[in-house]
Amino acid sequence: MHLLDANVLITAHNLYYPIGRFPEFWDWLVHMGNTGEIKIPLEILEEITEGSEIGRWLSEGDNYESLRLDEEVDPALVQAVIEKYAPDLNDAEIIEIGRDPFLIAYAMAQPADRIVVTVEASKPSAKRANRRIPDVCKDLGVEWCNSFEMMNALNFTTGWRARV
Repeated sequence: MHLLDANVLITAHNLYYPIGRFPEFWDWLVHMGNTGEIKIPLEILEEITEGSEIGRWLSEGDNYESLRLDEEVDPALVQAVIEKYAPDLNDAEIIEIGRDPFLIAYAMAQPADRIVVTVEASKPSAKRANRRIPDVCKDLGVEWCNSFEMMNALNFTTGWRARV
């Protein structure tokens, strides 16, 4: 199962697959959500602004329920993730990290079956609250990939063929 960071949807819409121009991508996400190949934890879904185009899309039909990971996070796993950022984070740093520890904690709950998907790039020199998801995943033995690697692994295609 691929667990998506909010930035996957935001970046897809803003840069590559605007909802109004590439409905095939968004339909595919819902289909993959229904099959259990792609899910988004509630804490990550909450990062998507109500009233935004993605927020409106999520509220259509069964999109939200199709993509929502229907389970609760283990607080001990969230704490273990936070400790990989730094064991003594202050309140401002906790706010800066946001919901990323939840995403990683859900993957830690079933590490053989879950992959974190993010558009963040590794930056091993980053410290404390500035650490990136790929680096924290690596430290915890959690598999991760970027959006394009996920689409390749799950065989995304628009089905469009050029006519010669």
